[in-house]
Amino acid sequence: MTHEFRLRVYYEDTDAGGVVYHANYLCFVERARTEAFIELNLSQTGMRETRGLLFMVRAATLDFRAPAFLEDELLVLTTVSEMGGARIEMHHELYRQGRLIVTSDVTLVCVNAEGRATRIPADIRETLSSLSAEEVSTQT
Repeated sequence: MTHEFRLRVYYEDTDAGGVVYHANYLCFVERARTEAFIELNLSQTGMRETRGLLFMVRAATLDFRAPAFLEDELLVLTTVSEMGGARIEMHHELYRQGRLIVTSDVTLVCVNAEGRATRIPADIRETLSSLSAEEVSTQT
């Protein structure tokens, strides 16, 4: 399954020319990923409070193909592309009027209350695997 998240570009998201400022695309994919996790009943707050676990960003890349502008409606598609023992690779595609404008790959790491990497529990792995259009490549 691919998670879909829609958003509108606000004035605060743009530069003086009305073009989305490049760093804000990271905010857009963060919002999309957060909504995907919440819809899967994996809220960060809930995991922290009940299990002492969080997912933290280890790395992120953006590939720009075309700009977005003030008041555009964007669609962000989110999938899980790979999971390791403590790591999740997320892929995001941002569309404007049906045209792919930005892709982003984000590596998340599951950490415990002390901030140390820890294995992703089996039930969370299973839930997150539903965010893949294909079967998720897992490495232990």
